[in-house]
Amino acid sequence: MREIKPVKVGNCILDGKHIYIQSMLNTRSDDIAGSVAQAVALEQAGCEIVRAAIPNHEAIALIPAIKEKISIPLVADIHFDYRLALEAAEAGIDKIRINPGNIGGMSRVQEVVHACQERQIPIRIGVNSGSLEKEILAKYGAPTAEALVESAMGHVHMLEECGFDDIVISMKSSDVNTMIDAYRLCAQQCNYPLHLGVTEAGTERMGMLKSAIGIGSLIHDGIGETIRVSLTEDPVKEIRAARDILKCIGKRGGPQIVSCPTCGRTRIDLVKTAKEVEAALEHVEKDIKVAVMGCVVNGPGEAKEADIGIAGGDGCAMLFRKGTVLRKVAEQDIVPELMAEIEKL
Repeated sequence: MREIKPVKVGNCILDGKHIYIQSMLNTRSDDIAGSVAQAVALEQAGCEIVRAAIPNHEAIALIPAIKEKISIPLVADIHFDYRLALEAAEAGIDKIRINPGNIGGMSRVQEVVHACQERQIPIRIGVNSGSLEKEILAKYGAPTAEALVESAMGHVHMLEECGFDDIVISMKSSDVNTMIDAYRLCAQQCNYPLHLGVTEAGTERMGMLKSAIGIGSLIHDGIGETIRVSLTEDPVKEIRAARDILKCIGKRGGPQIVSCPTCGRTRIDLVKTAKEVEAALEHVEKDIKVAVMGCVVNGPGEAKEADIGIAGGDGCAMLFRKGTVLRKVAEQDIVPELMAEIEKL
C-alpha cells in the first residue's frame, strides 16, 4: 500500500482514503454567469473538486463569483503568468495548477510559493505530453513515461527547494499506455498525491473507454487520490463517467446493473428495458446489484448473486430477489415493479 503525504484542498484531504472526482469548466472564462451555473451543475452531479481556466487578469473575477455559489474546492488553472497565480491566491482560490518551470525562474516560483504558504494553498504540478521541456524531449526522443516523470519531478524539486511540499502531481498523456506507465513510475519515486487522467481523451465514447482503462488500471494498483475523466463533451458527463469507473472497481457505492447481451431465446425488449432501469436507478444511492436478464437461463441462475432482478419470459418476466423468484410481471410493468421492490430493500 502506497504511503501518501496528505494534502488539503479546501474541505478535501487527499490522503488515499477517498478518491475525489474532478472536472473543469468549459464555459468561456469571460462568461461569469455561465461559469457559475456550470460549477453549480457540476457540484450537483457529484463533482468534488472543480477547476477553472484563468488565462488573464479579468478571469480572476470568476473566483469569488464561483466560490460564493459552491461548497466544493475551486482550482485555478494557470499557465506562464505567475502574477495570475498571485492574484488567484489573493482572491481565495483553493488550489493552483501550474508548471513551476514555465513561469520565469526561481524568483517567481518563490513568490508563488510564498503566496500559497501564507494561505495554505496547495499546488498541482501539471505535466503533459505537450508541455515537456525541450532538453527532456531531446533526451528521450519522444514524450515517454520516463520523460513525463523526469519533468514532473524536476518541478517538484523546484518547489521543495523553496520549502514547499503541499504538492499534487499529474502526468497526463493522450496515449493510455504512456499515462499508465508514467503514474506507476512516479508512484515509486514519491509519496505526493497523484491526480489521474488521460488528457485529450476525445469525444464521449472513446474518451470514456480510454479513461476507464487508464484510470481503472491505476486505481486497481492502488495509485491515485483524485481523478478527472476528460471528455470533449458537457463536463457533467465527466462526473457520471468517473463515478461509474470508481463504482466498477469497488471504490464507490450505489447500484450496479448486470444485464445480458440477449440472444435468440429473448422474448422481451431487453435493450429498452435495461436502459429504462439504468435511467430509473440514476438517483438511487443504495449499494445493490440489479440484474436485467433476457431469459431464465441467464436469470436467477447466472444472476443469483444480484440483490434484485428480472428474467424475461414470453411478453413477461420473473421478478427475483437473491435467486428466489417473487412473482411474474407483465412486460410493461417490469420497471415499476422492479423499482417498487428496490424501494423495500
